[in-house]
Amino acid sequence: MSCGEPHETDCSEVLDHLYEFLDREMPEGDCTKFEVHFEECSPCLEKYGLEQAVKKLVKRCCGQDDVPTDLRSKVMGRIDLIRAGEAVPEQDLTVHDTDRSATAAE
Repeated sequence: MSCGEPHETDCSEVLDHLYEFLDREMPEGDCTKFEVHFEECSPCLEKYGLEQAVKKLVKRCCGQDDVPTDLRSKVMGRIDLIRAGEAVPEQDLTVHDTDRSATAAE
């Protein structure tokens, strides 16, 4: 997605790091760059607003569920691999019913 206009920060960079921006997981200087981009680029601003609304909806609807520790660990491990630029194995991240029972018993 691009509005076709030149920007100091490219649309593809903004969209590639949109969730880092939404989660405030980037340096303040990068956040400022993205905010300037959103002021200039209505397609990216629209995408940002949509993703922000989805995040709020998921948090409202699913925010009360406890995440099993092993699932959280697997997901965070995959995120670390992706950020490091390493290949991500195609393994299942779901928690099996027996795993849920064990987690619930703890």
